Amino acid sequence: MKEFFRLLKREFKLFIGNSTLRTVFFLAPVFYATLLGFVYKSGKVEHTPVLVVDRDNTPLSSQLTDMLDDNKSISIIKYAQEPLSIKDEVIRHEAAAVVIIPSRFEADMLQKKYPELNVYVNTGNVLTANFASKALQLTIGTFSAGASIKALQKAGMPATKAATQYEPFKANYITLFNTTGNYLIFMWPAMLAVVLQQVILLAMAVSFAAELERGSFVKEYLKMKRWAFPTMLIKVIPIWVFSILIVGVYYFMHMIFRVPMPEGILNFILLTAVFVGSASFLGVLISILIPDALKATQILMVIASPAFIISGFTWPLSAMPAFVQFIANIIPLTPFLQAFKILLIQKGSVELTFPFLKHLSILLVIYAILGWIALKIKLWFIFRNTGAEEVEEVVE
Repeated sequence: MKEFFRLLKREFKLFIGNSTLRTVFFLAPVFYATLLGFVYKSGKVEHTPVLVVDRDNTPLSSQLTDMLDDNKSISIIKYAQEPLSIKDEVIRHEAAAVVIIPSRFEADMLQKKYPELNVYVNTGNVLTANFASKALQLTIGTFSAGASIKALQKAGMPATKAATQYEPFKANYITLFNTTGNYLIFMWPAMLAVVLQQVILLAMAVSFAAELERGSFVKEYLKMKRWAFPTMLIKVIPIWVFSILIVGVYYFMHMIFRVPMPEGILNFILLTAVFVGSASFLGVLISILIPDALKATQILMVIASPAFIISGFTWPLSAMPAFVQFIANIIPLTPFLQAFKILLIQKGSVELTFPFLKHLSILLVIYAILGWIALKIKLWFIFRNTGAEEVEEVVE
């Protein structure tokens, strides 16, 4: 036990004394949390440029243009005459959509000939395209309904009856979960989890590999050669302790950017603890199997880099091929983000996160056991190949 605490104390000193690890583990999470927080701070994309080509230039077409301009989500750029190349204008103004008001728009409306508007949506950026489409559908739909009701009223129909003639039944659309469509709430906390996994894997990549590379492992861990699991704990405990500090910083950043905390805070703490544990044991396993610190780092970054894309957070896992789903399910970030979405965005019952907590717990146990087996074999090979004379020299 005395040797365990000596080595644990040494591990803390090595961690704090390593400037690269300090920068990666402490500064990177704060930097990314701040940077991404300001990127998504507005929560919504507003004043997105939309081109309006008015071929009619009548009071009614101008009224439609004014209504579009009143929508805060979009910003109207009006063309009284059609430009030579609409595509070039879209690119030049980075417009999300183009609305073409046809000639004889007002005349056809008054004669009930039902003119057609053409709306071209720039899907080069899906996010801004969705925001612009939603705003255009709302405004154009309101204008169309108002014009139809007004025409019926002019024909002598009472306003209440005109409304029912235009809309024989009413549909109420009620949004659930993140009702304001705030992108800060949706993306920012998830990206913090991605960064946390990244820095844990980066720190663990050099834990065993660096010791084996510089040859200090034999000298320092000679008395621990029969104790593989305690040796693993010596490496991961500093990561666990410092992860608490990072999560605390994240909590503080939540207050700064006014992002709500997840429901069931105790369950969230447990979920985060199991996530940190499983990610750290995954890092230990790779660090033991790959004795070169640089290669271990590269392999863990290959694993961690696409983790968010294949996690199912923004694109459903069910829409991915089976082999991609398998890869996603062995990365700790995947079940963590699924449970995190339930607690933070959907405000669901804690019980709904239990399958994902179980998934994370299984990953933690599997990576801990595989790491223990790999380290047990590694210790046997190291100290078998280290002769008695070398061991005496090391002890001296």
